[in-house]
Amino acid sequence: MVKLDANTLASATGLSVANAQKWLPYFIASTNEFQINTPLRLAHFIAQTGHESQGFTKLSESLNYSESALLATFPKRITAAQANAYGRNASHKADQQKIANIIYANRNGNGDVNSGDGYKFRGRGLIGVTGRANYKALGYESDPSVLELIPDAVRSAAEWWYKNGLNALADKDDVRAITLRVNGGYLGLDGRSARLVAAKKALGVV
Repeated sequence: MVKLDANTLASATGLSVANAQKWLPYFIASTNEFQINTPLRLAHFIAQTGHESQGFTKLSESLNYSESALLATFPKRITAAQANAYGRNASHKADQQKIANIIYANRNGNGDVNSGDGYKFRGRGLIGVTGRANYKALGYESDPSVLELIPDAVRSAAEWWYKNGLNALADKDDVRAITLRVNGGYLGLDGRSARLVAAKKALGVV
């Protein structure tokens, strides 16, 4: 078991001690509940959630894409005309709701573009839970916005972590495999790895 206090959590996450104190009880409860209960497991959990949440500051996905970024990031999910109409450009701001409904349509349990599921079930919480099916699996389908609050932001991430077998990968100290499962690729691997180094140091992993 990991004995976590505000100072240790602050060092591991990069938060101020005052901010770490706000997160502390929920980290303790959720990581204990979902067996993220060794220094190595906790270090990997902190590294990945820290990256996904931009340093524990963003609990809801931003879809403020430029027109060009939409086409570069989602070339198979959005057309040039849609990117021009809804992406940020010289003529208008990004229509984040429209973007989400298009790029997440008919994926992860979502309905079509007109269902509104893409925006309703956009990425939230510390791990970026996305899609109706994933919200449903974690018990948040009826109230998805609660993942923007600290208690459920942490708990949903810990439960998703547990259900996706990430404790076992953390035991192997395999940051690449964990990143692949969290991200679907290796986006941000260097940043995740840097956070892991800091978390390991704070938690006494040698």
